[in-house]
Amino acid sequence: MTQNIDELHQRAGNDPGRVIEIHGTMRRVVCWECGEEGPMEGALDRVRAGEPDPRCLSCGGILKSATISFGQALDPEAVARAETAAAMCDVFLAVGSSLAVYPAAGLVPRAHHAGADVVVVNAEPTPFDGIAAAVVRGSISEVLPRLVAKGAKGD
Repeated sequence: MTQNIDELHQRAGNDPGRVIEIHGTMRRVVCWECGEEGPMEGALDRVRAGEPDPRCLSCGGILKSATISFGQALDPEAVARAETAAAMCDVFLAVGSSLAVYPAAGLVPRAHHAGADVVVVNAEPTPFDGIAAAVVRGSISEVLPRLVAKGAKGD
């Protein structure tokens, strides 16, 4: 589960079917009228060709990035998938999140209560440090590569 909207996990080689993008993706557009989705690049190509505000090619509706905007509800299916994954995991890594915004923050105690070891990697304290099996402080761009390297060595 990721709160990022950049498809970084997929671009790193993770199976897109296993990545849960709780806040959507900026690499796709969705029509607010009919719900049809498509690649963002196609909409941007139309703008580059001079179209001021590209509309949905199927219904003429408004196209928007397939991200969750302020005040917009999260996709219930994505939330349900994230809750199921949290309840079934052995280890829950909370990386680079304040763990202050729900429902994503609620995944940490869900995983913990289901028996998972929680590992928090964050520069600042979080509300769930007390239930974590391990807390690693620091910049994730510095700390995470070191953790991955140690894991690869079996440390």
